[in-house]
Order: sequence, then structure tokens, then C-alpha cells
Amino acid sequence: MDLGLKGKVAVITGPAKGMGAAISRGFAAEGCRLALLGRDAEPIVALKDELAAAGTEAIVVACDVTSYADCEAAAEAAQTAFGHVDILVNVAGGTGTIGVHGVETTPEQFEQTVRLNTNGCFHTIRAVLPGMMARRYGKIVNVGGTFGMRGRAGRLAYSASKWGLRGLTKSFALEAGPHNINVNYVAPGMVDGPRFRDKVCRDMAERLGVSPEEAAEIHASDYALHRISTDVDIANACLFLASDVSRQITGVDLPVDGGWAAL
Repeated sequence: MDLGLKGKVAVITGPAKGMGAAISRGFAAEGCRLALLGRDAEPIVALKDELAAAGTEAIVVACDVTSYADCEAAAEAAQTAFGHVDILVNVAGGTGTIGVHGVETTPEQFEQTVRLNTNGCFHTIRAVLPGMMARRYGKIVNVGGTFGMRGRAGRLAYSASKWGLRGLTKSFALEAGPHNINVNYVAPGMVDGPRFRDKVCRDMAERLGVSPEEAAEIHASDYALHRISTDVDIANACLFLASDVSRQITGVDLPVDGGWAAL
């Protein structure tokens, strides 16, 4: 299916690995021009070179999303390179403390997680939105998480930051809608990859006395579809919401988790 994204300019934060890299490759495959933003630009250069070898026009911009000045400069760099910005995909984020109850979470830990996961998206949206409003066109996709839809004991800071991102998404959707700009939220569940296999499955395996492979199957059994999401599943959701195929969808939470958060 042609999503009509050829030639569109997409700004993607956190593109160096995992979901961010898969999302960047997905937009490149659709013919987008890319501005790849990350705090450490060096690891992103390899991805940029890979995409350039396949014909994608891309730039790498060093940007700490917790700094509004960095985000404003990055938006200006994208506009200078490509003339405008059509799409923003906010992937950059952090897990925060894991297995730590709220009363044990320090104010510094809480603030650090919210600053990255919520404030960071506010900064990037605020930086690109005026240009989108002037052109009366834009697609913004915020990548959150299902723990921002159901909450999670031991993940208070992360959950709070993603709940905040949902509110930010819906408010911006209402404000930007009259300017023909869609703002949506993708909520990955557990995503298959090194962290899932080497951390989540191994911890569960040790706790239950099973193999890591059996632990993965047990984990998947919590989902209606009995399978774990992949990076490509998340990328496909972002592509859908960044295209005009979804032109009448804004302010939504889209869980990509095999049926856990919404069922």
C-alpha cells in the first residue's frame, strides 16, 4: 500500500537503535527525507550512512530533547536542510527506575524520567509546530507505552511520564487540529529484542525455574494474540498515523501490544 509519504520530511528523535532505528528505516523505505535527532550523534551516523546508501536523503542533528534550545536549533536545522517539516516522530525516552516503589523513588529519579519522556516531547512539538501551522499541514506521533494506559507497580516514574505524554498529545491534538495537524500516541507493549530476551525473559526464567524460551511464551500468553510485538510492528503504526491514510484520526491512544492494555 502506498502511504503517500514519498518526499515528506520526517524528524525522528531517538533513532540510533531498537524501535527508533526500525521507525527510521520504515520512513526511509516510504521515500521520506529524514532529520535524525539524538543526544549522541555518532551512533546515528552509521544508520544515516546505511539509509543514504539505499538512496535516502538524511541529516544527523545532535539534540538533547530535555533542552528546548537544542530542540529549537534542531528544528531550524531540518528546515534549513529540507525547507520545512511535515512529520515529527518522538521516540526518544527512558525507562526510569524498574522495580522501585513510589515511596522509594527519589525526587531526582522521578524528575529525570518526566523531564525526558514528557518534557522532551513538549520541546520538540513546540519547536516544529509553528512551521506546520503556517503550512497548514503536519503529523505528530508520540511513542509512549502501555504502562501509561494501565499503570504499573514498580514503574511509577515511567508510568507517570507516559500518562503525562498522553495528556500532552490530546491537548496538542485539540489545539493543532484546526490547522490540519494530527497528533497521536502509539503505545508499544513489550517489544522483542535484546532487553526483552536478555533481561525480562531471563529474570522470569530464574524466578519460575523455566528456560528463557519458555519464559517468553509465558509472557506472550498475557496477550490476546499470544505473541510479542516487534520493532517493525511499532514502525508500521507510526507510518500509518503519519500518513494521510489516517487523516481523520487525531488525539488517539493506539496500543501495539497484541491485546493487553485495551482488553
